[in-house]
Order: sequence, then C-alpha cells, then structure tokens
Amino acid sequence: MGSYIESALTKGEKIVYQGKTSIWALTPLIVLGLIFVGLFGIGLLFLAAAAIRYFTTELAITNKRVIAKFGLISRSTVEINIHKIESIQVNQGILGRIFNFGSIVVSGAGNPQAPVPGISSPLDFRRAFLNTQEETGQARSIAQPAQA
Repeated sequence: MGSYIESALTKGEKIVYQGKTSIWALTPLIVLGLIFVGLFGIGLLFLAAAAIRYFTTELAITNKRVIAKFGLISRSTVEINIHKIESIQVNQGILGRIFNFGSIVVSGAGNPQAPVPGISSPLDFRRAFLNTQEETGQARSIAQPAQA
C-alpha cells in the first residue's frame, strides 16, 4: 500500500521535501504506555496510539503544494497551493529546541490556519518550503511575463 502523498500527486508534481513526526513529540504517550503496561495492558493502548500517530502522519512539500495527512481509519488532510501560503510559523518549546522538534502552522490566503504538531526538524521544513516557493515563483514569473 503506497503513501497518501504519492497517490495524491498530480501530473508534473514532484515531492521536494518530506517531513516526519518526531519520536520525541510522542514521548509522553510512550512513557505512559511503559508505566501502565502491567496494569491490565492499558499501557498497550498508549503505545498503540503513539505508533499509529507516528506511522500514519505524512507531511510533504511538492513543487505545487503543501500536503499533510493525519489518521488511520479517520483521515484528515490539509492541502494548500504553494502560492496561496502566506506564512509558516514554527512553534518550539524548550524540549523541542533541545531535541529538534516542534509544531508548524501553515497560514494561507483565505484559508484558516492549519497546525501540524510534533514534526521533526521544523526549521528545515520551513527552509525547504521557502526555497521551493521562491523557485516556483521565479519559474512562474518567467513563464508568465508581466502584462504591459
């Protein structure tokens, strides 16, 4: 079974950068799972929740848009055209700075904010987005000369 992002690509669209969920962001679930594993197996539910969140969250920047997918059975997606995005905000706490994880908030023109929590290397994601937006913006302005 292929990834959601690969199946959602359109003609001529290529993945530029793929983000991952940080294992450090899932530490509270993992610790609770290990603590409560002996208590009637309740800890297994916490460990399963951490594993599902880790393996079912997909995040990518393509040459046309930013795509985020969450969930296994119930799926939630965010797909915003790269030229419609006004800003990407990075939120990192103290532990996030130490272990290089945080949340990003994608804000688009006319779209509500789309938070993506617990991403590994959020500053790399923002840098890749800005580079891609700049490259595609230049290609777009070359392909469509200004009207006089």
